[in-house]
Amino acid sequence: MPELWYWDIRALAEPIRLLLHYVEEDFEDKTLEVGPPPDYNKDVWRKQKDSLGLPFPNLPYYIDGDVKITQSNAILRYIGRKHDMCGSTEEERIRVDIMINQVMDFRWAFFLLCYDPEFEKLKEAYMKKVPGILKDFSDFMGDKPWFAGQKITIVDFPMYEGLDSLMKLVPDCLDAFPNLKEFHTRFKALPAIAKYLTSEKYVKRRIHNEMATFKPF
Repeated sequence: MPELWYWDIRALAEPIRLLLHYVEEDFEDKTLEVGPPPDYNKDVWRKQKDSLGLPFPNLPYYIDGDVKITQSNAILRYIGRKHDMCGSTEEERIRVDIMINQVMDFRWAFFLLCYDPEFEKLKEAYMKKVPGILKDFSDFMGDKPWFAGQKITIVDFPMYEGLDSLMKLVPDCLDAFPNLKEFHTRFKALPAIAKYLTSEKYVKRRIHNEMATFKPF
């Protein structure tokens, strides 16, 4: 059975978990935990990472038989190719390529804010940028139900997670963008996703790790 390894948080691994649940592919959700404060050491990972035979050892990583993959977007693409979820036309594939990188930029900026010790001082400036960021995504999506077109693809999973995480900080951020709000609602209503989102493992898992300043569930 495939194994997905990451810290016991949502963050970079959550879109992969969402995708695996959506395609109903059985996998072992393996997690590691950082050490106690104030150091929050990552020795549990450092002690094993060079012995796993991984290319560019990092978390998350995915093992499927003889296949070993690092980098969260590479994992999404691997699973997506198995299930024809990387775009069916050249236009869709281009939109997937654009979005997979744009969403990572969006989410990474949010991660950096949430882990910054100066979070309280910095969040106001970040929140002022949010409408412009979301407008770009809204304009790109247009009247399509999914970001690549008429069919769900791998980019919808990190985009959902990015929006859902942002809403912990700015609950009404999607109100001015009906298509993004409808996307968020549509995604979480997918039967396999809805089932996972009510699971005990999901409900009890924080978005960010213990050393983050802003770490909602």
